[in-house]
Amino acid sequence: MRRRGAVQRKVPCLFVTEPFKVLATEAITGKALEADIYNAIPTEKVDGTCCYVTTYKGQPYLWARLDRKPNKQAEKRFKRFLYSLEDCKEFVWNVEEDFKPVPDTWIPAKDIEFCNGNPLPDENGHMPGWVPVEKNSKQYCWHSSVVNYEAEIALVLKHHADPGLLEISPVPLSEILEQTLELIGTNINANPYGLGSKKQPVHLLVPHGAFEIKNPPTLKQTDIVSWFEGCSEGKVEGIVWHCRDGCLIKLHRHHLGLQWPLAETYLNSQPVVISFNRTKYDCDFEPKSLFHHFSNLDGQRFDRLKDIKFDA
Repeated sequence: MRRRGAVQRKVPCLFVTEPFKVLATEAITGKALEADIYNAIPTEKVDGTCCYVTTYKGQPYLWARLDRKPNKQAEKRFKRFLYSLEDCKEFVWNVEEDFKPVPDTWIPAKDIEFCNGNPLPDENGHMPGWVPVEKNSKQYCWHSSVVNYEAEIALVLKHHADPGLLEISPVPLSEILEQTLELIGTNINANPYGLGSKKQPVHLLVPHGAFEIKNPPTLKQTDIVSWFEGCSEGKVEGIVWHCRDGCLIKLHRHHLGLQWPLAETYLNSQPVVISFNRTKYDCDFEPKSLFHHFSNLDGQRFDRLKDIKFDA
């Protein structure tokens, strides 16, 4: 699978935004221009929750996003400071006392700054980080449903070799090591793609940058709005540009005052094929697991992603 930039921290907006406001101005940020945004690769911003694959207990593991946040007293101080309109960089954190505890297995995200061996919070007062998803985890049950550590595979949604066709298949965790992905599905962010049901939840991993936009708009705001509103490929949550230097730049529909989610999305309306040959794996999948259900659909094609149904 082609690797693109990983999401290890908050991705900046394409356009300049004013403090405490969602709507963006029409001015492109200096950060985007420095990253050569005009030659970046535009990809679909998928609406889910961020995950990361890295080593744990000597093997590739899925990790869930967990930002370490300030406690109530520190958060009040930080907000007072922000509203005072002072330079945010001058705010002084006491890293050992100002933040809520996290599990011992928590690790800070890559690329964040350190001081005296301690990770420093970002401009929002959060420390982006990760926790490993254990098998049968109750807190991260939807995360754990898309990985099988015995077979060392994950359920991944990506493009098929045939143009215009999606594919759901098991992918070795070793192949997506050090990549970030988006977990989407029935119980994630109110299920904007209409996957599965309460009785039979469906969840999948989508590597970041997997869905390149073939006919993107120019970087003029009016053209982007027209693209979002006027074509099927624009029925997405947003755009993430992958720049040559590894920098990521995003634009969400909400930045332009546009609605999301939509009744029909570009992703859930595309045809999909299931490619899952279970004879390749020397283990038995649990009867209620997604791996068991998808392996029973091997070779089947559905007209739309949201039409996937398992036999009762």
